[in-house]
Amino acid sequence: MARTNYSYAKRQKELARQKKREEKRQKKQAKGGEQVAEAPDQAQAGGEGSLVQPDDQPKTDPGLPG
Repeated sequence: MARTNYSYAKRQKELARQKKREEKRQKKQAKGGEQVAEAPDQAQAGGEGSLVQPDDQPKTDPGLPG
């Protein structure tokens, strides 16, 4: 009677998982790339008033003392 090759089955499962993860990663990357491409269009349509300040800058009113 032949023995089952568990190592082969395990390797095939690992390969299938890796392939699925890679496809998922590529899908997310493609989806994220489309969103990034749309963002500049929306920022340009907003005009100068829609500029975003960096988070590392303190948001204080220059008219208020200290």
